[in-house]
Amino acid sequence: MAAPAIPVTLSTASVWPLRAQNAFELASDLGYDGVEVMVWADPDSQDVKALRRHSKATGVPVLSLHSPSLLITQRVWSPDPVERLRRSVDAAQELGANTVVVHPPFRWQRRYGDAFADLVAELERDSGVAVAVENMFKVRPPGGGRNARMSAFRPSIDPTDVGYAHYTLDLSHTSAAGMDSLALAERMGPGLAHVHLADGTGAPKDEHLVPGRGSQPCGELLEWLVERDYDGAVVLEVNTRAARYPARRVADLAEALLFTRLHLGQ
Repeated sequence: MAAPAIPVTLSTASVWPLRAQNAFELASDLGYDGVEVMVWADPDSQDVKALRRHSKATGVPVLSLHSPSLLITQRVWSPDPVERLRRSVDAAQELGANTVVVHPPFRWQRRYGDAFADLVAELERDSGVAVAVENMFKVRPPGGGRNARMSAFRPSIDPTDVGYAHYTLDLSHTSAAGMDSLALAERMGPGLAHVHLADGTGAPKDEHLVPGRGSQPCGELLEWLVERDYDGAVVLEVNTRAARYPARRVADLAEALLFTRLHLGQ
């Protein structure tokens, strides 16, 4: 019996500065299998009832949720990172999503960082939702030289240094970090539960290019997933904010979907 097709979904972050509703509509129009909701400043992204309404109107399910882990979302839902992650898992359960993406703790979040691994394990055990910890990248410190880089995360940008039951592999982040994405996927092993697909040129910044427009082995990774009977989702998390016209955004998201389905053999 053939393995079930890997779902290809659209992150609501891929339509920024448009809102979550637009992501549902574009996902429906273009033929994506679902959406991942990035919880951030968009009020709809924080509102389970609104998300359920958009899902019902378009027929597009919410398959995953990205917790408010970014620097710009440190006040969304709560200033307490534990409460934010708990609410993310609760929202995922209400929406029928099976995965929550979370970043490792920031270095200055000492109490949260000390308890993070146990918190993730507890939430997974109690909810049945996979809390998939994402790989990150180093940034230039304030006042640092051109080539100076530091990790803002503890203990590192690589979640396999700690060891979790589930991981999110982000190829824009491996590009920015100068990491071998295929080697990281191997280290994640059976814990690889979720993929954020985007490209990068190797520049030390989070580019989130349409797959195939950078130097990351996006196609090779997709084929690797198929060979290993990967049973998670592939989420297109690409940057379209520079699109000057709606048609340009649509074309970019259609190209990203076509690239992904082609290399997944769909």
